[in-house]
Amino acid sequence: MRRLRKLLIWLLLALVALPAAMTLLYRVVPPPGTPLMAIRALEGHGWQRDWVPLEQIAVPLREAVVAAEDNRFCSHWGFDLTALEEAVAEWRDGGRLRGASTISMQTAKNLFLWPGRDWLRKGLEAYLTLWVEALLPKRRILELYLNNVEFGPGIYGAEAAARAHFGRSAAELTSRQAALLAAVLPNPLERSAGRPSDFVSRQAGRIQTRMRQLGPLLACVR
Repeated sequence: MRRLRKLLIWLLLALVALPAAMTLLYRVVPPPGTPLMAIRALEGHGWQRDWVPLEQIAVPLREAVVAAEDNRFCSHWGFDLTALEEAVAEWRDGGRLRGASTISMQTAKNLFLWPGRDWLRKGLEAYLTLWVEALLPKRRILELYLNNVEFGPGIYGAEAAARAHFGRSAAELTSRQAALLAAVLPNPLERSAGRPSDFVSRQAGRIQTRMRQLGPLLACVR
C-alpha cells in the first residue's frame, strides 16, 4: 500500500507538473513539432513548417481563423460555453452533434495529443486547455495555433501554407487568401486553398463576411 501510495503521488505530480512545465516552455520556445506532424509523416505526407512570429502573419489570416473557428476567442477562458449550449440545443432538436472546440482547445490538442474523438483524448484536451489559458496570453496561443495547425497534406503553419498555396509569405496574404486558408481547416486533407472547390470558395465568402461583422471581438488578434 505504501508503494502504491507513492506511485499515485508521483503520477499526480507528473500530471500537474509536466503539462505546466511544457506549457511554460512553449511560452518562449517554438515547439519542435506536434504528435500529428509525426503521425502524418509516418503516413507519407511529409512535413513542411516554417515558424514565424505572429507579427509576420497577416492580420487578415489572424482574423479569418477566429471568424471561422472561434468567434469568442478574445473573451472566453478556453471554453466557449455559449457555443457548447447552442451545439447541444441543435442536437436535441434532431440535428448532428457538432463540436464546440475553441482555438485554445485545438492548440492544447495540437501541442500534446493525438488526433481522434475518443473520450480519453477529449478529457485530456479539456484539462490541458486549462493550463494553456492560465499560462499563455491570447496572442501566444494564436501564434502557436497558426504555426502548427494543418493546412494541407504535410503543410503546417501559416508560412508554409501561404507559400505552398499562393507562392507568397504569410505576411503578404490578402483577405481573400486568408479566408480560403481558414475555410480548409475543418478538413485540410480533402480541401485546398490554392485550388478551391465551389464549396470552399463559398465558405471563404462567408468567413470574409463574418470577419467584417465581428469588429471589436477581434481586437486581441490585431
